[in-house]
Amino acid sequence: MFKSLDVFKTAHAMAQHAGTRQAVVARNMANADTPGYKTQDIVPFKEIYRNDGAAGNMRATRSGHNGHGLQAGDLKQSLSTSEVSPNGNSVSLEEEMLKAVEIKREHDRSMAIYKSSLSVLRTALGR
Repeated sequence: MFKSLDVFKTAHAMAQHAGTRQAVVARNMANADTPGYKTQDIVPFKEIYRNDGAAGNMRATRSGHNGHGLQAGDLKQSLSTSEVSPNGNSVSLEEEMLKAVEIKREHDRSMAIYKSSLSVLRTALGR
């Protein structure tokens, strides 16, 4: 009956992306005093998992598409809007905290999509 439930794969990929991005932000915060450390971030989810315009069809834009994990190439040096400290460190704790809140929202959104889809599936099955 159901051969592929892409909504569950997408929700999983969103949650995995949020977890990976949270780890990168935590690493930035941990290195806030490291001389010469540059702020890192990963490519936004919408750029990694982009829909080609067809209804419900996702295209593979790279080998890690559809929740197979993020690659090291997905890490990028991000330019901070704050000033670089005299020791060459570009981490702004305020910006990283705002990113952490944004990431929590992304994760919560993925869990809401998963739970809602599961509820629709259960209703369709009559449970």
